[in-house]
Amino acid sequence: MKTRWLRIVALVFLLAGLIVLGSMPTVREAFTTEKLQAGVAAAGWWGLALFFVTFTVGQLLQVPGFVFILVARAAWGPLLGFANAYVGSLIAATLVFLLVRAVGGKPLGAITWPPAVRVLAGLERRPVLTIASLRALMMLTPPLNYALALSPVGQRHHLIGSAIGLVVPVALVVFLSEGALALVRSLG
Repeated sequence: MKTRWLRIVALVFLLAGLIVLGSMPTVREAFTTEKLQAGVAAAGWWGLALFFVTFTVGQLLQVPGFVFILVARAAWGPLLGFANAYVGSLIAATLVFLLVRAVGGKPLGAITWPPAVRVLAGLERRPVLTIASLRALMMLTPPLNYALALSPVGQRHHLIGSAIGLVVPVALVVFLSEGALALVRSLG
């Protein structure tokens, strides 16, 4: 019991630190689509690795995932941009899951409040389907990332559910952004 509370306290401090760090203006400015795209382009062959690292760090700092998906689209075009955004999404979601799980454990599995128990029962009964549905609706929102890591769901189910659930939203952002860019170009 004492270990569980220590893990929760450590997680609270980690999350608070990440939120404070992520809200600092200099950090926020570093995660604009323009700066990220310029950094990826300037990195040359290392651009893809830089993209994956900044995607993961950005997710930890509460930067919305669609920012990185737009960067991938702008940096690599629609097809390669989709592939890199999709792989980056999976890497970021998985590494955030592993870090939060390592620090915080699975405290949501010990909840006894009936409404929460019903929600978690669905996650335990059909973890892949539930995670895929949540990812399709909420993509890479940081609260979802943290909640899944703190739930009793297994790492393998998290990865499979995320892989299935992220295909459509990542594709929509990548390919709809192309249409939006074309519309802006035609108007300008």
